[in-house]
Amino acid sequence: MLRPRGTLAPLLHGRANGLGALRLLLAATVVVSHVFPLGWGRPDPLWRWSGGQTDLGKAAVLGFFALSGFVITESARRLPPGRFVWHRALRIVPGLCGSLLFSALVLMPALYWWQHGTLGGFWSRPDGPLSYLTTLGSDTPTTGWDVSGVIAGGVRAGTNFDGSLNGALWSLKYELLCYLVAGLLAALGLLRRRTPVTAAALALWLLIAAGAADLPAGVPPAGGPGVTLPPLGQVTFHLAANLGLAFLLGGALRLHAERVRVDDTLALAAALVAAGSARWGGFAELGLPALVYLLFWAAAVLPRRWRAVGSRRDYSYGVYIFGFPVEQALALVGGARFGPLGFLVGALGATGVLAALSWHLVEAPALRLRSWTPGRRRAADGREPRPGPQPAQRPKPPEVTSS
Repeated sequence: MLRPRGTLAPLLHGRANGLGALRLLLAATVVVSHVFPLGWGRPDPLWRWSGGQTDLGKAAVLGFFALSGFVITESARRLPPGRFVWHRALRIVPGLCGSLLFSALVLMPALYWWQHGTLGGFWSRPDGPLSYLTTLGSDTPTTGWDVSGVIAGGVRAGTNFDGSLNGALWSLKYELLCYLVAGLLAALGLLRRRTPVTAAALALWLLIAAGAADLPAGVPPAGGPGVTLPPLGQVTFHLAANLGLAFLLGGALRLHAERVRVDDTLALAAALVAAGSARWGGFAELGLPALVYLLFWAAAVLPRRWRAVGSRRDYSYGVYIFGFPVEQALALVGGARFGPLGFLVGALGATGVLAALSWHLVEAPALRLRSWTPGRRRAADGREPRPGPQPAQRPKPPEVTSS
């Protein structure tokens, strides 16, 4: 039966709050979306059904940004600027580096050997793994990047339909841009009030509705006008607008969490608006805000047993950064012969294993350094600093996730 359930703040209180389960679901949805273009060279069904407005992967990324806006807004409010940057770097950079190293130094050599029966020439090519990895200092190795012609060989053989090894990483520069905006707002004291973020979200929504960002959220990430922002690289206006709006909406919901109603009737209306706008037009203007509300409603009403997902072991980031190269590898070795369902099962299985290894071996150990401060160390002779008067401790606001 449809009923009101309270407000967002108490329902998402604490770490076990449903956001982790949704992040994992959205990451898996990106893998599902890539089955079709990577395995068969055609868009996923939502792209055609929505008239080219969006696809499953882009819709999932928009959801990611909304959840991220909710979490990052609280983190930026709670932490000093330097600590905020440190926490964000620990959450993103180690896992990303682990994914790139695995792709270039493990996965690509194996696939090169599969193609040629030898590793001769793999390491010495101008487009080899060392060249791929050293681009991190000046560019993001996403769309168009290959290693030693491995993916290009698959394209020529008709097994692969995309030339990039880690094509899903295009969204990370937009996420980093959103982090920078959140950190700047916090440093200026603008996250202490609700109005600035709400007004920014409204202004960006009006720009999108007026056609200032006239390309839909679903166009290829390399398309459309934009600007180069070192060191992020090329940023397209339409993606920055749509992803930025999702992020700001999540941040506004965090700031208004004590007032936002979690209501089944509103959720049903949001679902109808999201589906209707995807089908008949207006997804960026109407469907995106409806999708954001629907996601947070789902996080608030998930059964208790699902609320622990991601609270201690967050595999969602690993699923996102490993899914694309796994699917490219699966396509190259002929995984399409098992059909879409078999391809998806294989991709999710292998990606899940790599995501778990990434969490336990790279991401979680890195996150244990969150409290580290440069220059703070014990005296060489083993003596601890003498404790001085301790200031009164202010109670910390409850954390909403472990990230």
